[in-house]
Amino acid sequence: MSRKVVIDCDAGVDDALALILAFHSPELEVKTVTGVSGNVSLDLVFQNIQKVLSLIEPCPKPIIARGADRPLKGEPVYAHSFHGNDGLGKARIALKKRKAYWETFSGQAEQLIPQLARDAPGEVTLIATGPLTNVALGIQRDPEGMRKLREVVVMGGAARTRGNVTPAAEFNFHVDPLAARIVLESGLPITLVPLDVTHEVFLSPQIMEERIKSVESPFARFVVEATGYDLKKRHFRPAAEVYHLRYHLHDPLAVGAVIDPTIVRRERLALDVEDREGEDYGRVSETQKSLNADVCLGVDSKKFLELFLSRLN
Repeated sequence: MSRKVVIDCDAGVDDALALILAFHSPELEVKTVTGVSGNVSLDLVFQNIQKVLSLIEPCPKPIIARGADRPLKGEPVYAHSFHGNDGLGKARIALKKRKAYWETFSGQAEQLIPQLARDAPGEVTLIATGPLTNVALGIQRDPEGMRKLREVVVMGGAARTRGNVTPAAEFNFHVDPLAARIVLESGLPITLVPLDVTHEVFLSPQIMEERIKSVESPFARFVVEATGYDLKKRHFRPAAEVYHLRYHLHDPLAVGAVIDPTIVRRERLALDVEDREGEDYGRVSETQKSLNADVCLGVDSKKFLELFLSRLN
């Protein structure tokens, strides 16, 4: 049987690739996609979710819902330099307004997520690929409902490696470290997919040339456009994390870890997140407290890339 999943995302480029992978995988049944402020503003996130669903044309239609438009404390932080001002790297997707491939929930994501868990206790996996604001708000609003989730898989944090926004912090945890701390302290069954493993899975010019460029599908074309791959110069658009020659598949790996748990190697750790302002803001650290997360510290990158590439058709 396929696993019921909810994807909570901030709809940047790698979130879009994660959505394509999830909807193209028979192992998963994507019930809902919720949006949270992160890579871009919430309005753009919600628009991008609809654009990507217009590209995928899922059937049956998932429910979509708006979430938090800012972190629990502080001001929003965006990643325009990496994902572009639109969040999708200027990739061209026609928004099909005449035929919507989704149903819109009238309430907030923090209300919908625990409601879905209550409707199917122990069956729903939440995959969070953006800042954890919606998840933390769900815990505060309906802790009993959130405890009915089967698992919470989080792309975020840097456990035993450097951050990608600051030397200390990964983007999602840096945007809302208080939310990350609330989630890690919640007692929910958490699997963390941090930079330690996501930096090991990436698209390269060789993969783009040999495995993607020749694929005749709108999804392959989206990958080329969204990552800014230059077919003549054979490199990706300039960005601090990409170095022209790599495009990391952060969020798709979180989905891949749900599709095939053998892709990653987990270790049970006790983690805390620094939510006080300063140079360590958003840092993940190991503590002597109770073990609270299964942390992915190893990955079969070849196996994951084959999975990802096989689902682009």
